[in-house]
Amino acid sequence: MSRGLKSLLLHVALVAGAVLALIPMGWMVSASFMAPGEANTFPPRILPAHPTLVHYQTLFGRLDLGRYALNSLIVAVAGTASCLLVTSLAGYAFAKLRFPGRDGTFRLLLGALVIPAQVSMLPLFLLMRELGLVNTYLGAIIPAMAPIFGIFMVRQFAGSIPDDLLDAARLDGASEWRIYRSIVLPVIAPVLVTLAIFTLLATWNDFMWPLIVLSDEAKWTLPVALASLSGEHAQDTELMMAGSVVTTLPVLAVFLVLQRFYIQGIMAGSVKG
Repeated sequence: MSRGLKSLLLHVALVAGAVLALIPMGWMVSASFMAPGEANTFPPRILPAHPTLVHYQTLFGRLDLGRYALNSLIVAVAGTASCLLVTSLAGYAFAKLRFPGRDGTFRLLLGALVIPAQVSMLPLFLLMRELGLVNTYLGAIIPAMAPIFGIFMVRQFAGSIPDDLLDAARLDGASEWRIYRSIVLPVIAPVLVTLAIFTLLATWNDFMWPLIVLSDEAKWTLPVALASLSGEHAQDTELMMAGSVVTTLPVLAVFLVLQRFYIQGIMAGSVKG
């Protein structure tokens, strides 16, 4: 088989896979514009007979989904920003600074990676209660601030920064903060973008922790609100599809905008080892 034919078959297979992956999402968007009950007909309809915005009007009017979307935005953006700050500082420190207990602490962090997140939720909730952070945005944000995997990613990436470059900056009188801001951050920017995408998607779509820590309905995030919505409107498929569109499309748009930087981060990380 010629190389050109192999390349053609590979591209055909990739396009077919992409189409199959997009079909459910396309139907979700289409169903959100269908009239009530139209999505449950058999055989199922592909396109709405008479497109309507009534479900989106219900979500943002009667059900006040805009408030929940704002809550998700606050938690996701604040969690991502704090995650990038903490992991970049910690990863750089573990990679390039010398301090007592550095290696032992890092090995302890790596060992904690094997602990399922669900196991730590109870002690984490008890800690939030003692700190008075239950039913607050900060309580929902804290678990995203310092993911161990994020620290590990930044540490591995920052390890490629030449020590001679950092020593030269210190000899020139640069402070550690100046070195971090002017030298370290530009070098680790690709991996930070990758980590930002991971964290933003995880915090935006997180259901379990906000459900545990946020008891006030006015502070619910979108996944929690939609889960409650499904219990009240289990037969309203079109309304649920509209809610799914509102939840999915924002993070999908962010991923599409940042995918170039995401790929650069993945490729750079593979090259730097």
